[in-house]
Amino acid sequence: MEKAVKLEEALELVKQLSLVDKVRLIEQVAPQIERELAMIQPKMRKSLRGLWRGSNISESDISEIREQMWANFPRKDV
Repeated sequence: MEKAVKLEEALELVKQLSLVDKVRLIEQVAPQIERELAMIQPKMRKSLRGLWRGSNISESDISEIREQMWANFPRKDV
C-alpha cells in the first residue's frame, strides 16, 4: 500500500530539484492535470437573458433609488 504524500512534503522535495528537473516535472505533470480538468463536467449556468422581462421599472424608479443610494455619500464619520 502506497503512502499518500502531503502537499507540503511534495513541495519540499521539489525545492531540492535542479531547475532542469523542475521544468521536466512540470512537463510531465501538466498533461495529467489537463486530462483531469477535461474530465470535470462544468456546471450548466442558467441564462440570465430575459431576467427582468415583465418588470415595470421606470426611469423615475431608477432615479429615486439612485438618489437614496447616494444620499449619505460621502459619510462624515469615515
